[in-house]
Amino acid sequence: MRSDSRRPPRRPPWWPEDEQWPPAGGPGRWMWHGRHRKTGPRIGCFIVGFLLFAGLVGALALWVLTTVIGAIADTTDGPLGVAVAIVAVVLFAVLVASIVRRVAAPAEDLVEAAERIEAGDLSVRVRERGPRETRSLARAFNAMAARLQATEDRRRSFLADATHELRTPLTVIRGRTEAMIDGVYAADPEHLAVILDETRTLERLVEDLRTVALLEAGALALDREPIGPATLLGDAVTAFRTQADTAGIELRSSIAEDAPLVDVDPVRIRGVLANLLSNALRHTPRDGTINLAVAAGPPGLVTFKVVDTGAGMTPELAAVAFDRFAKGAASGGSGLGLAIARDLVRAHGGTISLRSEVGRGTTVTFTVPIASP
Repeated sequence: MRSDSRRPPRRPPWWPEDEQWPPAGGPGRWMWHGRHRKTGPRIGCFIVGFLLFAGLVGALALWVLTTVIGAIADTTDGPLGVAVAIVAVVLFAVLVASIVRRVAAPAEDLVEAAERIEAGDLSVRVRERGPRETRSLARAFNAMAARLQATEDRRRSFLADATHELRTPLTVIRGRTEAMIDGVYAADPEHLAVILDETRTLERLVEDLRTVALLEAGALALDREPIGPATLLGDAVTAFRTQADTAGIELRSSIAEDAPLVDVDPVRIRGVLANLLSNALRHTPRDGTINLAVAAGPPGLVTFKVVDTGAGMTPELAAVAFDRFAKGAASGGSGLGLAIARDLVRAHGGTISLRSEVGRGTTVTFTVPIASP
């Protein structure tokens, strides 16, 4: 039996993170690869047709040239006949050259633009002109160039932000160590504890960067297994109970009775919950509340929710909350937690969303697939 050709393909690693996958708008949007498979033969036919056209034009030009010269020679004598023949040939040559250039110019634009991209200029774009197939090729080329430029911009921004985040704990560690060597600080538990805390921060940041790199390359392996949502939620509450009690924050959890087993990598989903709880604890004041809930979601999915009564986010910050290194001025994190949570949930085939209001708290909702019976 033939497989369903309308099934959306797996999200490629190069697909922009800020765009939905599969693309919205129905099968016509995510079946672009099928249409592009048809474009190659069509462009090939266009090239062959162009070569045949050029050959026919050359043959026609030769025939017209001999015919015109012969006719003029039969009807006109002397230099005037030769001059008229030359003018006729020149005009015809100009007409043929104009037609050929109109067809060949778009191809020249594409070749020149490709050479500029090869040289590193990703801002180049080509004019969409010429026959329909050439315009289609130009649009595809411009879309490719735009994606390459966006990817390069994100790469540079990521390197700059990662360097900045790594520099902070390293500066503290170096400063404290040098101060102890110089005798400014005593090498006692109080001052060593600061260095230990910064090394832990550095360790977490390096691990986050490693996870981001694996996700970016599409090389993150998921060790899936059926597991109960109650187990995942209970582990998360146990891990953060002491921290919540110390901060004077009430940590609650609730699980729907009909919540089925989920098909996930337990280590990675625990990491997602840890990131969400860590953010919630960081921004929830004393006497606040954090609620964790699990319920049956849309068909085939289970919904997890983390709801806090913290400071909330401005609309501007909430709009970019899942971007890498996006964080508020008062945030003490690296800005990678929500981005990693989003990528891990998507890697499981789920979705994640955030709703926040200044002064009233934040709600993060994500879904994961249920386990097969």
